Amino acid sequence: MISRVLVPMDESEMAERALRFALEAHPDAEIVVLHVVGQPSSMMGGAAGLALADDTEEAARELASDLLERATEIAAESGTEIKTDVMAGHPARSVVEASEEFDVVVIGSHSGSLADRLLVGNIAEKIVRGSAAPVTVVR
Repeated sequence: MISRVLVPMDESEMAERALRFALEAHPDAEIVVLHVVGQPSSMMGGAAGLALADDTEEAARELASDLLERATEIAAESGTEIKTDVMAGHPARSVVEASEEFDVVVIGSHSGSLADRLLVGNIAEKIVRGSAAPVTVVR
């Protein structure tokens, strides 16, 4: 029986599809949406603020707040409550690390542009290869 489902989520339509799939396929499971914010660095767009923040956990949560609010809204549409979490780090490594605490990981395959498919597809592949839990890839 699947009791805990991890859904890594970014701003892509495919991530939203993965969440909707997880909600439908695992209605009795605890679903945790995880957003990974890039590691603090003065060279990385949105994550650059983490490098300057006094409280990096709070800064990461602030960067992820809109996305996690959207995930909560999607879950509410199906009458389900979810948990949310934020990690700072490399997306694939962070999800693989978190997967040890879950029965299954549900991820989106990729989004629209070639660059997105190469980047997100590469992350999905690394998660599939490294996850401690079985992985469902949603297209």
